[in-house]
Amino acid sequence: MKTVIVIPARYASTRYPGKPLVTLRDRDGNEKSLIQRSWEAAMEVKGVDAVYVATDDDRIKDAAEAFGAQVIMTSESCENGTARCAEATASGVFDADLVVNLQGDAPLTPAWFVEDLIAAMAARPEAPVATPVVLCDAQTYAHFRADRAAGLVGGTTAVFDRNHRALYFSKEVLPYIHPDKAADAEGDVFHHVGLYAYRPAALVQYAGWPEGRLERHEGLEQLRFLENGTDVLCVEVEGRGRVFWELNNPGDVARIESILNAE
Repeated sequence: MKTVIVIPARYASTRYPGKPLVTLRDRDGNEKSLIQRSWEAAMEVKGVDAVYVATDDDRIKDAAEAFGAQVIMTSESCENGTARCAEATASGVFDADLVVNLQGDAPLTPAWFVEDLIAAMAARPEAPVATPVVLCDAQTYAHFRADRAAGLVGGTTAVFDRNHRALYFSKEVLPYIHPDKAADAEGDVFHHVGLYAYRPAALVQYAGWPEGRLERHEGLEQLRFLENGTDVLCVEVEGRGRVFWELNNPGDVARIESILNAE
């Protein structure tokens, strides 16, 4: 199964303009851009045939090529990462049986998250789309609650059925847990990892659908699949003691740097 990773990156982020070029410092004092750290995370994944950065901005293109990435230029009209992956796939630059979207704001994505996702798609050939979910540890759950209390849009949660088919994704913390029962909530809240695997046919369909109502309200691209009756397989992955978080807001820079330092 020929597999390609595409890292969609845009400069004009609504919440955080210029986000892909923000630098993150590790414990050794090395400063690297967000897009470079995301690309390096993708390069650690085993069993992948190629990795591309897909962008519409020359600043990101120049930075990515400077650290050795292959770049596919896409249009400014791509409204989200899935649409950008669809356009990159349609460009004819590569041919693949499986396209993995490792978003450019997720440098803490462990290689085994991607490898487990690819393995799940190989085992479930009927699945058009898959995405990982990881059980929230106490620290991540606290981050979710702190962001919501501060009125910030942070990470995303996922709920799914007993066959691991997604029921819903939200930037709210789902399921709702009463504060009196929070201590008994272990095993109930799953953090959605901003990572997807698609069959090329699913990307063609996605590009032909208009933005969905729920997608628009939540700002979550994967809801377009659910709103059009396409199953999204939720693949449970193990954190292995590693804290996962995406760079969603300027305040997440310090949060991610602290995780880099701890590792």
